[in-house]
Amino acid sequence: MTQCFFCSQNLEEVDYKEHGLLKRFTSGQAKIIDPRYTGTCAKHQRKLAKAVKRARFMGLLPFVRR
Repeated sequence: MTQCFFCSQNLEEVDYKEHGLLKRFTSGQAKIIDPRYTGTCAKHQRKLAKAVKRARFMGLLPFVRR
């Protein structure tokens, strides 16, 4: 099993303003990718989901892609 990306980089917080990083964890249809495929731990997956939702609300990430 692979180690969590955020744990390996010693990142405690997931910032919603880093939309380049958040795009890594969203699919082509702008959905949040399952942690089984990304390898993120449960703690960071919760923080990632909150950051993606906040970035969507602020207009940094799209809600859907066509």
